[in-house]
This record gives sequence, structure tokens and C-alpha cells, in this order.
Amino acid sequence: MDRNLLHISYEAGILEDPWFDSYDLKNRNYFTTLSVLPEDAPNKPEFVELDFVKGDCVAVNGKKLNPLGVMKTLNKIGGKHGVGRVDMVENRFVGMKSRGVYETPGGAILHFAHRQMESLTMDREVMHQRDALIPKYAELVYNGFWYAPERLALQAYVTESQKNVTGTVRVKLYKGNIMVSGRKSPVSLYNPHIATMEADPTKAYNQDDATGFIRLNALRLKVAAKVHGKK
Repeated sequence: MDRNLLHISYEAGILEDPWFDSYDLKNRNYFTTLSVLPEDAPNKPEFVELDFVKGDCVAVNGKKLNPLGVMKTLNKIGGKHGVGRVDMVENRFVGMKSRGVYETPGGAILHFAHRQMESLTMDREVMHQRDALIPKYAELVYNGFWYAPERLALQAYVTESQKNVTGTVRVKLYKGNIMVSGRKSPVSLYNPHIATMEADPTKAYNQDDATGFIRLNALRLKVAAKVHGKK
């Protein structure tokens, strides 16, 4: 067992058999330090609101908290509902595969809610670029290169991408699941007057505009089809 603020991990022993079922109810006393098994979670869902400012969670259910307070609060709430439990086979830096069971209730809620906030406030291309960097960023952190110059360089982009990730996300916790039940932001990029399909097309987005867009995107495919069709 290896524990820190974000999670607790379990390795070795009975887990070295990848066929061993860590979710078996008979093992509920083995891997339930921070959370319960989903089957033992309450039969009633719980709603939690997280407030974000520039990508950082600053309050839970309206109560302002520092980062430590956020994680401790979410660990308690999430653990009660059995969320954030992971059983995985991973690849260690030294080359071997290792099987581990993780409990990350607070981290799972925070990550899920943060992504929901980004979906409302982050530009599409900025998100795509940031997401393309995630595997390398995660690899650097996993392998212990937090203070490496390349990690710091990537962090500059991540920090820039978060400048408008501000607002509130409401999630629903139930039997190991995290579901979104609402999002709002003062800098939301979602415009219902543009996105609607019900309004007068002369006053909102005109669906007919897609015709030319589709024709242009298909042009190279038509050319290729004619060329290869002759062979």
C-alpha cells in the first residue's frame, strides 16, 4: 500500500495474479481504505457542485476551500459513493508491466468536473492541442520528471489554456459513477442563440451554410476516387 493526498495504491501479493478479481465482494476489506465498493455505496445519489477559477477548483458546494481542503472534501464525498476505483495493468518506466488497484475518489471527481468545465469554456483547437500534449505530460510526471525543463515548457501551455476555465459544474454521484447534471460559466462559449435549430435561420446559424462546407471538404475525396477508379 502506498498513500498520498491524491490516492492510495495497492500492489503485489494477491494482485500479482491479473485474473484475481479485486471487485469481488469477498475482498471488500482489502481495497477499501478511501472508498467503498460500488455495491456498498448508498442507494440514493448525491449532487455536488464545484466552482472553478482559471482551471482551479476553489469551492465545493459553495464553501470556499484551499487545494488541500478541496481534495479532502472530495475524497470523503466520493469515497462514500465508491467512485474513483481503478484496477489496471500499467507499464513501469523500467520496462515491466505491473498490476495495481487504486482508490482516487477526490481526484476522479475533480478530473471529471474539470473536463466538463473545459467543454463549456475552452476553444476547440486549444483543447485539441492541449489534449495532444497530455500523454507526454503524464509520462513525464509518472517517470518523476516534474522539475525537468520540458515539463515546465508544457506547463506554460497548459496554464495558458486554463485562463478562461471559470464557472460551476454540478455532478451526480451514484454507485461508483460520476455523471454531469449541469454546467454554467460567465465566460461560456456555448451560445444557445447560435446553436439552436429552432430559430429563424436568418437570425441564427443557418444550417444550409453546411452545404458548401461539405462540398469543399469532399473535393479531394472526389478527385482521389476518380483517379483510383480508373485503375
